[in-house]
Amino acid sequence: MRSEREMLDLILNTARGDERVRAVIMNGSRVNPNAPRDFFQDYDIIYVVTEKESFLANHAWIKVFGELMILQLPDEVTDPPPNLADKDYYGYLMQFADGNRIDLTLFPVSKLAQLQDDSLSLTLLDKDGILPLFAPPNDSGYLPKPPTPKAFFDCINEFWWVSPYVAKGLVRSFMPSTCSMNMCASS
Repeated sequence: MRSEREMLDLILNTARGDERVRAVIMNGSRVNPNAPRDFFQDYDIIYVVTEKESFLANHAWIKVFGELMILQLPDEVTDPPPNLADKDYYGYLMQFADGNRIDLTLFPVSKLAQLQDDSLSLTLLDKDGILPLFAPPNDSGYLPKPPTPKAFFDCINEFWWVSPYVAKGLVRSFMPSTCSMNMCASS
């Protein structure tokens, strides 16, 4: 398994050598000061790019990262269909034969104003000084928050609303003879 230093050097050297890549951001557990370190942690990477079309025209460019064990292109799956609102971004989920994993997102420079605030963001490279100044990584954006009274009520209401469906399903599945036209017609 390649070391963290080897992987980060590879990610950064690939970005430095490609004029289309203008900045690199790392998110996730690898930048979380409170996350326990282990070899299962993936590399959540954002390449801020001048355009994504040339990358997508030939996916072979990702071979530079290593021998793939499996690749997932979530923006190309048909079931479930990709979220059309996220079509400006493109993701490569790469699991390598040596056990490392990179979740790489191509994010257009032209959409930088729409970059979502993530408390676990760390600038690794900024060729043009275009990235916002991120606060030191912390997990505050990922800690659970107590629900509002309205959200709590809505959840409880939904629980009680769907509870009768459990009883209906049990009666229909396990006692079909008791589900006569008279008994089941109103449900």
